[in-house]
Amino acid sequence: MNFEIIFVLLCLVAMVVALINDRMRPGMVLFSVVVLFLCTGIISPKECLEGFSNKGMITVALLFLVSEGIRKSGVLEQFIYRLLPKEKCSVAKGNMHMLPVIAFISAFLNNTPVVVIFAPIIKNWARRTGLSASKFLIPLSYATILGGMCTLIGTSTNLVVDGMIQDAGYEGFTIFELGKIGVIIAVIGITYLVFFSKKLLPEVNAKDEELEDLTAESNVVCVEAVIGARFPGNGKTLKEFDFPRHYGATVRSLHRNGVRLEGDWMNIRLCENDTLVLETDDKFIPTWGDSRVFLMLSVMDADMQMERKKRYFAMILLLFMIVGATVGELPFVANLFPGVKLDMFFFVCITTVIMAWTKMFSPKNYTKYISWDVLITIACAFAISKAMENSGFATFIANQIIGLTDSLGPHALLAIIFLITNLCTELITNNAAAALAFPIALAVSRQLGVDPTPFFVVICVAASASFSTPIGYQTNLIVQGIGGYKFTDFVRIGLPLNIIVFILSIILIPMFWNF
Repeated sequence: MNFEIIFVLLCLVAMVVALINDRMRPGMVLFSVVVLFLCTGIISPKECLEGFSNKGMITVALLFLVSEGIRKSGVLEQFIYRLLPKEKCSVAKGNMHMLPVIAFISAFLNNTPVVVIFAPIIKNWARRTGLSASKFLIPLSYATILGGMCTLIGTSTNLVVDGMIQDAGYEGFTIFELGKIGVIIAVIGITYLVFFSKKLLPEVNAKDEELEDLTAESNVVCVEAVIGARFPGNGKTLKEFDFPRHYGATVRSLHRNGVRLEGDWMNIRLCENDTLVLETDDKFIPTWGDSRVFLMLSVMDADMQMERKKRYFAMILLLFMIVGATVGELPFVANLFPGVKLDMFFFVCITTVIMAWTKMFSPKNYTKYISWDVLITIACAFAISKAMENSGFATFIANQIIGLTDSLGPHALLAIIFLITNLCTELITNNAAAALAFPIALAVSRQLGVDPTPFFVVICVAASASFSTPIGYQTNLIVQGIGGYKFTDFVRIGLPLNIIVFILSIILIPMFWNF
């Protein structure tokens, strides 16, 4: 081990510790590590900046805008209201109605807005039908994750890995290629959730008596607000931060990790993903609903106001993007347009511009719909992967792994890559996990002289399969905040699902992609 390998190892360990402790946003943590690599000459300024111009990263940014256009059209709310059973039903029947469709939607839209839209609707539906919302919210998050595994655009992680594949000189994934394994995993995973959610998830009475007292007053609206990263009061107490002056609302209670805080909660410092119960008026949600200050705002039994033409046009644009990217990858289409690459990036660009022109989202304020921290994390992930390659760290780790499993063959290595990636994604973030695993997987395949595609696919699956903890995926944190869940609830239902996905991946991936 030379100096560069030791330095990269120490930086990666420090990065993982910083991400687990959550002292800074993930993007700043990764950027700090990239700057250290730049200062020591492990990566060049060009390599440092390549991630910011990567096609996969730009595609993720544009998909944020497409998802916002779909969200604002109201088509998803309308769809889920028609989908939910109108009368009381069993937990299994409720999940059977919802989860397959939610997974399908998440295959083409960003997971976070899907959960943000559906969570309050499902919670209110469960309350009206006499069911516990806690039986449905974790399955909602998991269904979006399972659906995201099925397509190239289903999650940012797939696009990040695809970008790294192309940077390494290999052919990237087609839009539905990951669906070969993703659809099977999603079907089995959803079946597991349908039959075991009632048994493994707690019966939490999320009904808050003070909410009912507030909504009984004619001029008062009760709103649940999940705090986002841009909330200016993060790190301050409610006594220090004048919430009524900033937002014209009164905080009635504070919830963290699904638990209502008691005692002197006004002196507890606020942080991202805390849930506030607010006493306000009917102007609060229209004013702050599109802001990234709050991850989610929900009012009980809110009326839907939707424009039918806008809903239909949003769906037409989404279908245009998906069908266009699919057909554009066919050989005869590529031959018809030899000067233009009709891939997902091409059609996402067109869809985004049309949505902006037709004001599907605000063209003057479009920057606030983009999660910049996610994009910085993705861009820095490319630089960190390059540093692992340049320093020889990836080759060193690959040699150690191969040495330990020399007699077991590539199937055992595939399992190890899955476990490394999945452990990282449960503790830090999915994109950072992919950044750490990709150069190691590439080095392993090169040392063995085999096709690296199975290793690339396993990274996509393992980095997305964040089921055992609430901290690995933002949608898990969101449902934890509003569903009254404990950390152990995710372990109880998520760990078996992780094991299922692991077994299916090791069996199925070599069947579809040969070494």
